[in-house]
Amino acid sequence: MAALAAGVCGAQEDRSGWPASFTVGTASQGGTYFAYGSGWANLVADELGLSGGGEVTGGPMQNMALVHTGDAAFGMTTMGPAAESLAGTNPIAPGLAMDKACAMFPMYQTPFSVTALSSSGITSISEIPDGARIGFGPAGSTSDTYFPRMMETLGVNFERRNGGWSDLGGQLQDGLLDVIAFAAGVPVPAVSQLEVQTDVNIIEFTEAEQATIMEAFPVSEFEIAANTYTTLEAPARSVSMWNFAIANCDLPASFVKAVVDVVMSDNERMVGIHRAARSTVPSNWDKNKVMPWHPGAAEWFAENAGADIPADMIYGQ
Repeated sequence: MAALAAGVCGAQEDRSGWPASFTVGTASQGGTYFAYGSGWANLVADELGLSGGGEVTGGPMQNMALVHTGDAAFGMTTMGPAAESLAGTNPIAPGLAMDKACAMFPMYQTPFSVTALSSSGITSISEIPDGARIGFGPAGSTSDTYFPRMMETLGVNFERRNGGWSDLGGQLQDGLLDVIAFAAGVPVPAVSQLEVQTDVNIIEFTEAEQATIMEAFPVSEFEIAANTYTTLEAPARSVSMWNFAIANCDLPASFVKAVVDVVMSDNERMVGIHRAARSTVPSNWDKNKVMPWHPGAAEWFAENAGADIPADMIYGQ
């Protein structure tokens, strides 16, 4: 807490250019982004004495656009959508290089996981029936961007459905969907809710499926721990993509540094917001290999995590 106190007190001495309020672009309700993002927004608002909160959005792709334009001060994204946005291939604004969205702090890994009702009899990817109705989350989300391609790569033929995670969970329960393909930090609130109400199968990838996906997409090996869900009796094989909080690159360095200090200086409080925050620790700064760092964030990690960030990875340097 010493670092937190020092960071906040220092920030209070020079708040020139700070906004009076801020929003954090999250994703749909029922997903991890909304719970996690609203939580750290409220924490920062309380600690810094500002007005701020989470905002429901379409997820990582839209967040890159909102932060780039300054319509949201902060947001959250995954490395795949971040890379596409910087390259000008974000479907929200094709051809626009979204280079005003800067890395702020590491969040957690997003595992890609598949859930079906136990009554469906689906226990593996290969058992997903031809033409299955699969919910891929909100349009433009990490899940919607990558999971359909992954399923096609694995030879699954499906009907694509979109919606918020809570809504898709209800559709699965009502028999309107056969499968939900989640890309969200675990535990996914919608899956935890389903477990309470009905019997579900959380379907893991085979080793061969995992290897195929890792070769074709910007993801890494991941294991969903058995204690993540009551349904799991053993760890579930998966793949994952890193998530980072992002800030508009033109925000004052002192402001962004103070925000990073609040979030990164007390991991226990962050884990209290969402268990996925166990990975929200300073040592994971090096998981960003895509986005330029906000100068205020880079300064915090250099001072508090021994980060050796190359100058060409810091915005404006």
